[in-house]
Amino acid sequence: MVVLVSGGGTNLQALIDAAADPDYPANVVAVGSDRSGIAALDRAAAAGIPTFIASPDHYPDRTTWDTALADATTAYRPDLVVLAGFMRLVGPDFLERFPQRVVNTHPALSPAFPGMQGPRDALAYGVKITGCTIFVVDSGVDTGPIVAQVAVPVLDDDDAQSLHDRIKEHERELLVRTVAEMVTGTYRIEGRKVVRT
Repeated sequence: MVVLVSGGGTNLQALIDAAADPDYPANVVAVGSDRSGIAALDRAAAAGIPTFIASPDHYPDRTTWDTALADATTAYRPDLVVLAGFMRLVGPDFLERFPQRVVNTHPALSPAFPGMQGPRDALAYGVKITGCTIFVVDSGVDTGPIVAQVAVPVLDDDDAQSLHDRIKEHERELLVRTVAEMVTGTYRIEGRKVVRT
């Protein structure tokens, strides 16, 4: 798999650690980012994994950037692309290159609380349970078919950071497990429904 990142890389590290087990059915062949100088790229370098950067600032428009990102990713011939804290929306060219093979994580129980502030929005709404979602990326914002979810209780003394930290613990475990299931071909997509076979 190719993993795309924008920040600290804790989900990436979970995948790197899982792939160190010879029985894990996937490995990280490259890590790409939309910016330099981030901890996730340091994690990849420490593990000896090739990296690439496709910064939108280096391209005249979003379409050109999307094509460049798709080209850089395609060069590694991944079976699966994982957006692990990647804070950009991939576009049509990227998704056409990897049909139903791009997955993302979201720190809420989709379709609730889409966007970048899921834990904060869940707290503001007053829900008692939130969680994390792994989904197949489509052209919307956190709208793709849901592959897996885990519920996380909201505690009375939670703030956005404490809730997000707890969600991320579950998210890492869920991502590792879900990637293993997906690369072994144990799923298919029927409309909006992801069916395990």
